[in-house]
Amino acid sequence: MNSLYYEDYVTGTERVSTGRTITEADIVLHAGQTGDFYPHHMDAEWCRTQDFGQRIAHGTLIFSIGVGMTAGEINPEAFSYGYDRLRFVKPVFIGDTIRAKASIKEKRDHPKRSNYGFVVELVEVTNQRGETTLICEHVLMVRKRPNESES
Repeated sequence: MNSLYYEDYVTGTERVSTGRTITEADIVLHAGQTGDFYPHHMDAEWCRTQDFGQRIAHGTLIFSIGVGMTAGEINPEAFSYGYDRLRFVKPVFIGDTIRAKASIKEKRDHPKRSNYGFVVELVEVTNQRGETTLICEHVLMVRKRPNESES
């Protein structure tokens, strides 16, 4: 574990994951965990009559896998404050391979806690064709570097 303080984050820095192929087992497991058994995910015959022509992965499944794929080394100075502007841009199908990229979009001071700041990561999940399937902003609350006198 290495400490990375607010001051250490650089706008524009990015990290990219390796690929992860979405399987039928992923979809079935996610449906069981969430209770989301909508036919868009579970009924292959019904889906053949719909616009996409096949089952689609849950948006929340792609969100959770994508966020996990962007996770780096544990930073004891930061924690997730939440997610903003989450959009499911294109469907992900069984057999699609996704990749995730997290880019430091912005930094700003915390309005109430002077020893913390917010770091906003733009998270983008793409499929094997390079099409964006999901996009969101991950907001981190990050401790500022202590002054020498505070140590």
